[in-house]
This record gives sequence, C-alpha cells and structure tokens, in this order.
Amino acid sequence: MLSNPLFSIIIANYNNSYYLEEAVQSAFDQSYSNYEVVIVDDCSTDNSLAVVKKYSLVDSRIRLINMPKNSGVAAARNTGVNVAKGRFIAFLDSDDTWMPSKLSDQVRYMLDNKYYFTYTSYQVIDDKDRIINNRRIETKLGYRDLLKTCSIGCLTVMYDTSYFGKRLMPLRRREDLGLWLDLLKEVDYAFGIDEVLAQYRVSSNSM
Repeated sequence: MLSNPLFSIIIANYNNSYYLEEAVQSAFDQSYSNYEVVIVDDCSTDNSLAVVKKYSLVDSRIRLINMPKNSGVAAARNTGVNVAKGRFIAFLDSDDTWMPSKLSDQVRYMLDNKYYFTYTSYQVIDDKDRIINNRRIETKLGYRDLLKTCSIGCLTVMYDTSYFGKRLMPLRRREDLGLWLDLLKEVDYAFGIDEVLAQYRVSSNSM
C-alpha cells in the first residue's frame, strides 16, 4: 500500500470568484502534497477562470474542467470525480476552506485504521470569515443514523476509490446525503475525526 497515495480534490464552482481564491489557496496550503486539484466550472460569467489561470500557471497540480452547460453542483462534482486520478476523493466547494493539516490528518486516520469513508468536524463562517459556530460530529455513523439526520459536511468527506470505485452523487436534492447513503450500503459505518479541519461558509452565493 502506498504510504502517500494521490488525492483528488474536487472543487465545484459557479460565479464564486470572490471566494474561489481562498478555497484554492487552502488546498495548496496543505501539509500533505500528493494531490491534484480538479476545478469544475459550471459556466461562470464572472472572473472565476482568471483566478484558476493564476494558479495553473504556477502549479501543474491544478486542472480546470469547463461544463458545457450550467448543470448544478451535483453534476459538476460528478464531472470532477469522473476525471479524477487519485485513490482518494475529497470535496471542497469554492466558498469553503480547509485547515492546513486536513489531508495529512485524514489520510493517516484512514490508512492506519483501514477506514474507507471518513469525515471531520468543521466550523461555520459567514461572508466576513467570522465564526458562527463549530459543528462537532459523532465519530461513527451508520446508514440508519443518516436517515434520522445528516451531520456529515460535504467539505469534510473523503472516500477511498480502491474500495468503492468512483461513486457519483445522484442528480437530485440532498445529493451529498444520497451519496453517503449509497456508500453506507457497502460499509457498516463512516468514521469521523472530532477535530475542526474545515470551514463551511454561509453566504448569499453558497451552493
């Protein structure tokens, strides 16, 4: 087993250039370096592409995929998953950010314990980066738990394609929950790290 497997970070974006740079920078600030950043732009009309170009000129790990038509966040994430090269899939929307140790902490947690579907605690922030609250998580959740309430933040999830293969989100409301339930049909539990490793932004442009 590779000790430093490749991660694919899927960033879905639509007209979010104002925060996109923060999201991408938080990926590049990771202490774990073996990753690719797949940015899927869902036909933005702002200057999002200029932000992506800025980073792609200095780092070959970034990849841009342009959707042929505006199709929604689930379709954008699925497009990113389909072209991803990494063993591990992680989701980071364009208005969210990660803490620098997220990838390293989470991949070690998964490899050491042979977990295939994991998530973490996270902060909720506003459009001025002010912390609204901390979302602490249960450290083990099963299928029935998620039917009651979904406490897994999409921006914290990682899953292992060596176990599941590439799994896509259903093209309907609550698309992320649909994927988590799909994965939990094949494993008994998803396992969580009760450490704040990401920031979820609530703003008027949130997807």
